[in-house]
Amino acid sequence: MHSSPNRRHIHSSPGDNLPPKPSNPDPRTNPAHALAPKDDVNVGQKRFADFDLGGRVFVVTGAAGGLGLALAEALVEAGGKVYCLDRQPHPDEQFKEAARRVLPEWGGSLVYRQQDVQDTAHLDALIAEIADENQRLDGVVAAAGIQQVTPAAEYDEHDVAHMMAINYTGVLMTSQAAARQMFKYRCHGSICLIASMSGTIANKGMLTPVYNSSKAAVIQLARNLAMEWSPIRKDGTGGIRVNCISPGHILTPMVDKVFEELPDLKKKLESENMMGRLAKTTEFKGAALFLLSGASSYMTGSNLIIDGGHTSW
Repeated sequence: MHSSPNRRHIHSSPGDNLPPKPSNPDPRTNPAHALAPKDDVNVGQKRFADFDLGGRVFVVTGAAGGLGLALAEALVEAGGKVYCLDRQPHPDEQFKEAARRVLPEWGGSLVYRQQDVQDTAHLDALIAEIADENQRLDGVVAAAGIQQVTPAAEYDEHDVAHMMAINYTGVLMTSQAAARQMFKYRCHGSICLIASMSGTIANKGMLTPVYNSSKAAVIQLARNLAMEWSPIRKDGTGGIRVNCISPGHILTPMVDKVFEELPDLKKKLESENMMGRLAKTTEFKGAALFLLSGASSYMTGSNLIIDGGHTSW
């Protein structure tokens, strides 16, 4: 059995003569000065210039409908060319309605591609194809995810593995595939991981231990990817900001299925936040645009919690 030269064995002695273990680029010698806004560019010359995505290319996973599609629309409205990836062969009516809303004169476009994030080899190839086609990739929103309501003592190991394959591994592999293309084309881009407030709390009334754990892992993943990829190396690669959005409870098809199983849950969840209601998917568009645009040029490794005050009391 041959081991990869990049693998590092935890239990090894100094006498093994292993090469130095990899480390993150030192920000002191690899500063991301190129991400700072230029003082003489669009200052007072263009409306919302910091949010302009004209000419930029993005990928959003889990975007056939629901939250992923709403976030994709935000990028399109700002002028971005957005590829929406999801596992179903054809987009549903919600996507078709969104495509009809696109105004070409604003410069943005919405494109659908079938892709299951569990098929990591094809995912990597598709993102490479998108980047090659456009000679750039500026950002990714990793929004694909699933949920399952099951008591911890009753979880099947295969259900655990399935959820983690989508909610965690799929997010990591999406980010990895995107970062490779950003390195290749020297794009100083932005990656937004969709986590959840459930990654920081246990939800009263909802027995979703594996889902919550997967989202906690995503929040920690964002910090580590930010540490590795935010500095700009001497060869110009890097400068990739990585952040999370952690929504509260949202009215989505996935959540509606939970309410079908637990009909009294909706009222309980509404009573748990300061606004007395659940969120709509469109209420996260501004956050996605902020994180994927130059408006958040000094933000990386952060977790933006938008939950109607749920975790604040």
